[in-house]
Amino acid sequence: MILALDTSSAIAVALVSASGEVLARRSEFNPRGHAELLSGLIADVLAEAGAAGTDVTRIVVGTGPAPFTGLRVGLVTARTLGHVWGVPVEGVCSLDALGAAATGEVTAVADARRKEVYWATYRSGVRVDGPAVSAPGDVPVLGAVVGRGALLYPDAFPGAAEGDPDPALLVGAADRAREAGSDMSTEPLYLRRPDVHGVPGA
Repeated sequence: MILALDTSSAIAVALVSASGEVLARRSEFNPRGHAELLSGLIADVLAEAGAAGTDVTRIVVGTGPAPFTGLRVGLVTARTLGHVWGVPVEGVCSLDALGAAATGEVTAVADARRKEVYWATYRSGVRVDGPAVSAPGDVPVLGAVVGRGALLYPDAFPGAAEGDPDPALLVGAADRAREAGSDMSTEPLYLRRPDVHGVPGA
């Protein structure tokens, strides 16, 4: 079983079978509740699936980009559980879960605060540009726009759809990243101007 979690936006956890079936998932949007809620959500998905931590063979965690405090809770939790259970922990860009949830062309947008957004563009679930940070009006939008961050700037992203990264979709993104030989670091992906190239987890 694969435990997947993301705290870049909502506090979200999923338990996925080796064949890709979602066995259980939980999600709650609470910008100040990451530390208090995450462990309980993990316990809930394990209980729903009738599983224990020792049944987990791999952990996948979203690395952002996102404001650092909530993101750090997910990354530290994933690393700690990986150490305790003796299983590998793989990091993947959180926006990839938003991109994987849509068909065709899509721009995934997350709140970066300071009147900026994190964004990446996707075609058929594969990232073609980003992740990067920009003022909302400077984002090179491709196709539909999805993500909770886009809703904060309706003038820049008219018709945007709400969305948080689904950790279950991070599993497939991690598989593609591994096949491509990408860095699977669990360091936080935190982008700020001036642009930083070669950021771990990008």
